Amino acid sequence: MRSVTDAAYLEDLDRWRAERDQFFAGHYASPLTEEDQEGFRGLRHFAPNEALAFTVTLIVEETDVAIEASTGSVSTYRAAGHVAVPFEQGSVTLQVLHGEEGELFIPFRDATSGSHTYGGGRYVPVTPTETGEYTVDFNRAINPYCAYDPDFSCPLPPATNWLPFPIEAGEFDFP
Repeated sequence: MRSVTDAAYLEDLDRWRAERDQFFAGHYASPLTEEDQEGFRGLRHFAPNEALAFTVTLIVEETDVAIEASTGSVSTYRAAGHVAVPFEQGSVTLQVLHGEEGELFIPFRDATSGSHTYGGGRYVPVTPTETGEYTVDFNRAINPYCAYDPDFSCPLPPATNWLPFPIEAGEFDFP
């Protein structure tokens, strides 16, 4: 993984954030209400943090899991397996899920949930690398759509993905 002090990495992260802001501001599929879109000035983020970008190995364990949703329902999701993330506070094993469009992600809660970030948790993408490993970059942690509109039903992090320490990276809660 490149250092977040790497100019190309920071440019890519800034571009990704700007594209996300554009989508939220004017796309028909934006999770923001029309009223929120009118006054939208962009999502707020923690500053990039090099210590929260990891290259990990996915331990494949394909299985169906029951995941509670923000609306109170329970849905079946396909788990891809798990990754061990070597945080400064110690290594933590996190469950990886398949998203609706085939992407991999980790739904997680941490000590910022409910204070600085969305109380229901956030999602971090799990991206394959050319070497067969995966990137888990918490600087790209996002809020699920239900953080912007409670009519959306979003999978909540399973208890195994609740971290007792803060992850000060990615998106802040939407005001």
